[in-house]
Amino acid sequence: MISRILKSVFFKSATGKAGRYARNSGKLFELIKDSVSKLQGVGFKGNLAEFQTSVQLLIRMVRAYASGEYRNLPWKSLLSIVAVLIYFVSPIDLIPDFLPFIGVTDDVALVVWLIKTLSTDVQKFGEWEKKGKTINIG
Repeated sequence: MISRILKSVFFKSATGKAGRYARNSGKLFELIKDSVSKLQGVGFKGNLAEFQTSVQLLIRMVRAYASGEYRNLPWKSLLSIVAVLIYFVSPIDLIPDFLPFIGVTDDVALVVWLIKTLSTDVQKFGEWEKKGKTINIG
């Protein structure tokens, strides 16, 4: 399924927009807002809770990049994350989101693929996040 998604006109369109978004913090913050809204609107529960956690991680990565807090994200990785989020928020894609249950199947597959593909970058970001939340005493 992932190869069909990556070759689809919908993902190619998202990839084409990714560079413009990545160069514009305002666009990135707008994409973050749209992504959060979709997550809340769909209400992923049960087996999809892990998917929701993964999307939230991608959102945090983009937010940290857009705000200038975290710039250790390679450009290619940022573009991939942005393209996946653009695809995620689009209601019309390979499997339209308005189809009950199966409508998010392509979104789930794409996010799982991205998290695995960018595992090193995701791990580095997670370590950076933990350091920021750790309070040094003494």
